[in-house]
Amino acid sequence: MSKVRLGIVGFGAQGGAYAGFIAEGRVGNMEIGAICDIDPEKKKAVAEKYPDVPFYEDYIEMMESGNVDAIVTTVPHYLHPEMGIEALKRDIHVLGEKPAGVYTKQVKELNEFAAKKPELTFAIMFNQRTNELYQKVKEIIDNGEIGSIRRTNWIITTWWRPQGYYDQSAWRATWDGEGGGVLVNQAPHQLDLLQWIAGMPKKVYSNVKYGYQRDIAVEDEVTTLLDYGNGATGVFVTCTHDVMGTDRFEILGDKGKIVVDDSKKVTVKRLKQPENEMSNSMSMQDVMKIFMGGTTDDIYETEVLEFESVWGGQHVAVLENFAANVLDGEPLIAPGSDGIHGVALANAIHLSSWLGKEVELPVDEEVYLEELNKRIEEEKATTK
Repeated sequence: MSKVRLGIVGFGAQGGAYAGFIAEGRVGNMEIGAICDIDPEKKKAVAEKYPDVPFYEDYIEMMESGNVDAIVTTVPHYLHPEMGIEALKRDIHVLGEKPAGVYTKQVKELNEFAAKKPELTFAIMFNQRTNELYQKVKEIIDNGEIGSIRRTNWIITTWWRPQGYYDQSAWRATWDGEGGGVLVNQAPHQLDLLQWIAGMPKKVYSNVKYGYQRDIAVEDEVTTLLDYGNGATGVFVTCTHDVMGTDRFEILGDKGKIVVDDSKKVTVKRLKQPENEMSNSMSMQDVMKIFMGGTTDDIYETEVLEFESVWGGQHVAVLENFAANVLDGEPLIAPGSDGIHGVALANAIHLSSWLGKEVELPVDEEVYLEELNKRIEEEKATTK
């Protein structure tokens, strides 16, 4: 096999984009094996755009056709684990879309099944992990350049969505159809990056607003306090009603600070000596010199890095990496099993707000599912 034949399950915006990347030759080690969608209109669209590509209305039939070596699951979130397991059962490689699922119990089932099939490639579309900016931030943290993390603070509100966006389809922004709002739709990449770079928190306390500025059942405003268990804390803020939007990620360490602005610019300030040593060794005269307008050159050095990204480039990189793992065993950028971490964090944020108290990670899966199902039933009752 010189190219991986990818079966695209779901021919919406994301599935259509992946088909385009592959058809344009941007993914050199991959070709479109087949496309699947339950919408008859999509069959016409595929026939016009990709007349030589087989089309299926049933993804099981597609996987058993012999036309695909792997699938990507560009379908509603609840279906990601189920489709992943069905593919693995048939010795089909799996590239899961984000999020890995809606709740950790179903994602754990997928991970456990995938672990029994180590010969198959199981990855997740965390394309932001290919972003050179975030790779650099992780490298700085991992190398200990700013020391031990004391605080993280990420405000990511660049997701403005008008009411019309939510009114496009009945499943969107519902507990039954999507499993949540901004945490499961717009912010999974940031939740993944946060834990990938800074580690998973031990406890979460959140203030979440449901249908705050939009006529929806799910969350459109989130403010969360993170407790990393070692004294370090964090704040994560996101929403879908800020038309002017902010994207600012700050990580404070005992030897420096990293500030990421708009996912394009990184400012790194490295202390000449750890903050504790400064505190213990500096006289008040030294301190006054700083506050009275003195130079900070003797205290820290500043490095500013600028990054540019090409739309689609990160997705193409994950597709290429996935195919390279299938073909040659190249290490995965984002193993599929990593998908559970962001889901666990989103579940904890939801559960804390539902119970009105701080919760520990990992959360009780049965309690989470019980609370989620309550909201699904309430939603069904109000839409009858």
